[in-house]
Amino acid sequence: MSSALIDLRPFRASAAFTRLWIGSTLAGMGGQLTLVTIMLHVFALTGSTFAVSMVAVAGLVPMIIAGLYGGMLADAFDRRIVGLVAATITFASTLLLAVLTWTQLETIWWLYALSVVNAAANSVGMATRSAIIPRLIPRDLLAPASALNGITIGIMVMVGPALAGVLVATTGYGWTYTIDVVLMLAMFLGLWTLPALRPEGTIVRPGIASLVDGWRFLSRARNIRMQYILDIIAMTFGNPMALYPALGTVLLGGGAITTGALTAAVAAGTFLSSLFSGRVVRYRWHGRGIQRSIQLYGASIVVFGAVLLIGVWLPPVDENTTNLGLVIAACLALAASGAADNISSIYRNTMMQASVPDSIRGRLQGVFIIVVTGGPRVGALYAGTLATVTAIWFPPLLGGFVIIALVALLVRLTPRFRDYDAENPAP
Repeated sequence: MSSALIDLRPFRASAAFTRLWIGSTLAGMGGQLTLVTIMLHVFALTGSTFAVSMVAVAGLVPMIIAGLYGGMLADAFDRRIVGLVAATITFASTLLLAVLTWTQLETIWWLYALSVVNAAANSVGMATRSAIIPRLIPRDLLAPASALNGITIGIMVMVGPALAGVLVATTGYGWTYTIDVVLMLAMFLGLWTLPALRPEGTIVRPGIASLVDGWRFLSRARNIRMQYILDIIAMTFGNPMALYPALGTVLLGGGAITTGALTAAVAAGTFLSSLFSGRVVRYRWHGRGIQRSIQLYGASIVVFGAVLLIGVWLPPVDENTTNLGLVIAACLALAASGAADNISSIYRNTMMQASVPDSIRGRLQGVFIIVVTGGPRVGALYAGTLATVTAIWFPPLLGGFVIIALVALLVRLTPRFRDYDAENPAP
């Protein structure tokens, strides 16, 4: 009988994968800590949920450009070197953010600018690291490796935002950014110890020809294209993160600590679903797995919106008082959304890494990273703008229903995706 617990065989199969996993986990935890701190910092300077959503939106175009170009770099040069350069840029921008804050020279525009630099560098780094993993472990361990990536996401998003909320509330912004500077050093260890990893197959130099070659492949890869579309739908209509700072002030109470708790709840769901992913990674029908998990994600966001709607009818709160029952209910709904999104991610990552040739994997991973990180930024604009013109509970309540309906329609229209078999991967 197969175990329900997470499959740890990738650690035993590859010491290089293990080091990269540890470095990515620690650096990612610091990156999430900084992301939430910037959101809180912007809200403290402006008092505007729309301004908070613009932290995500401002980096969208640079992130898209960096993701596409970074994927071309990863398909043309030693992926270890490309990853190290991206990590260096991220480290330098975070260090500058800490210095500006300690010297009290930070402004809203500095926060926007450095968040853009971080977003762009992270796009390159994530695309490169994802393209590296299939070179470090055998194909039959890609799904367990994706589940271990869920553990990484769970730890970094659960610990980082919670720590950010506590540090901002007790010590201020400078220490939070400084801790990220220290944690970023772990990424250099994970990348520096890798062997040289030049792409296999025909190498196309970065430029228009490389970009056209990648898009030509994607135009034929209907399964890959459909998973991109489904994830964009989920993240556009079901990512209420831009609302968290305001929720901690005007509806749920608790201020920065509630903001950190809500963000950490999503990660807790991600972590637990990976911890008990032993049977999930053995399910071979990945298209159906993606459909069902994204629809479950939409249902969880509906419940979150309903919890916020209930809060409208309860006595008002502020940063110093908390509606604990509502906070717990909201966290449970978000934990369920994190679990569902992680299961979808396991299947989507495995589909990407198993069905795409190594010579083009960097470019497709670049597009994949744009989808994964760009969708939430568009979602931040959707949630922040709609909450401004309607009510803070309305975007998640509406968005969850939109996700459920659109996913059902699109998968029904694409039977090839629904019947995708992991034992016979085809892009």
